[in-house]
Amino acid sequence: MKPIKSSITRALPVQAFVPTCDNSGAKMLKIVSVKGHKTVKGRIPAAGVGDLVLASVKKGKLEMRKTVVPAIIVRQKKEFRRPDGTRVKFEDNAAVVLKDMKGNPKGTIFKGPIAKEVAERWPAVAKVANIVV
Repeated sequence: MKPIKSSITRALPVQAFVPTCDNSGAKMLKIVSVKGHKTVKGRIPAAGVGDLVLASVKKGKLEMRKTVVPAIIVRQKKEFRRPDGTRVKFEDNAAVVLKDMKGNPKGTIFKGPIAKEVAERWPAVAKVANIVV
């Protein structure tokens, strides 16, 4: 996992519901924890584009439901700033379910674009993506 150059606004706090954009079998995820996130006492950890999260599957196939899976946030509605000064925002929030914590996606098809920051940080996810913005 590489660091991200841009300053990403973390817009998805713990307990947030995020839809998936892959064909892994999960439809809706609830963020349980954000891996590698440090915060002050009392503040709720939050995730942004490119962050690795642990999420509980709330809707989807029966064998996937009620399981905790690793996932990566690939889109967020809240705008974030890139180093060249441009601001990027998507029309929805989306996540991708992983097989393991190393970054290999469980699904084989992604619906919609993914952020360039995700493609830089997670090369295995970038291979499956068809549109990188």
